[in-house]
Amino acid sequence: MHPRRRFLRALGAGLAATSLVTLAACGGGGGAAAPEDKTIRIAYQKFPSGDLIVKNQGLLEKALPDYKIEWKVFDSGASINTAYVAKAVDVAAIGSSPVARGLSGPLNLPYKVAFILDVAGDNEALVASNASGVTKVADLRGKKIATSFSSTAHYSLLVALKQAGLTEQDVTLVDLEPQDILAAWKRGDIDAAYTWLPNLDELRKTGKTLVASKDLATAGKPTLDLGVVSDAFISAHPEAVDAWRKAEAQALTTIKDQPDQANQAVAAELGITPEEAAGQLKQGVYLTSAELTSPTWLGTEQSVGKASTYLHDAAVFLAEQKQIPAAPDQKVFDDAIYRKGLSSDLN
Repeated sequence: MHPRRRFLRALGAGLAATSLVTLAACGGGGGAAAPEDKTIRIAYQKFPSGDLIVKNQGLLEKALPDYKIEWKVFDSGASINTAYVAKAVDVAAIGSSPVARGLSGPLNLPYKVAFILDVAGDNEALVASNASGVTKVADLRGKKIATSFSSTAHYSLLVALKQAGLTEQDVTLVDLEPQDILAAWKRGDIDAAYTWLPNLDELRKTGKTLVASKDLATAGKPTLDLGVVSDAFISAHPEAVDAWRKAEAQALTTIKDQPDQANQAVAAELGITPEEAAGQLKQGVYLTSAELTSPTWLGTEQSVGKASTYLHDAAVFLAEQKQIPAAPDQKVFDDAIYRKGLSSDLN
């Protein structure tokens, strides 16, 4: 896509989201939760994670019985960013690339990263259909590739193409949500796709994995699934943010220490078998509380970790690829890590 057309598209999305804010202000949508309003509007995505365990087991409802918990499902980080512009959600599970975009202009979203749900491993990958004859990334020249624009998969796809000596002008990129990617794959409309679980496993049945996000992480380009919270909600309900973070940490402990329970919870949320859930959960990288609060990731209340650097690096890359006008300074991302009360004792 021509850089100017892409920028106009991003601008149009921003204007559309801004119109949602107007509707919300006029009573046509959900406004920001008022300080006295004990409601938490959570945006979640249907990929295997501790977040689904928190939802399925009602961990947050148990921790915050005085709050009304509203779970809203979204297909991608781009749609979640739009919801944040409209002040329609308070807490969300969203990929690091959409967060890097959200913290950059023209969006400049007022939210902070408070948790790392997982580090992308084999649970997000670039797969070519067997019918395409593609066996390596360089073979994708002239091919049609689907991904969800503004997602971590989109970011990783651009990185993978660059590493193979290709640019997005060398291929045809198609912007599709995960379910639409699967439908296009089955019709034979696309040659390859960079997407995530659970649909990824369906693509693998008739395709070949060319590169997984864990390979890009090894090369210094990690992607993460993050838990973000709006500044307004942090200011009004800091104790609820602490409870939510502890619930997410408890879910990660369940994945490690009680895998059968985790598999059953994720299976129920995704509509798959516990055995399938087990196979999908094994493809992600889930941090312990000690790892989460180490210098490699979020850091502590006293010192920010490298997660902010990863976000800045993603913004720089997106700017180089003309996906955003410019990358903000590193300080913007340092300040976007919510570290108050962050310690290794999260459970």
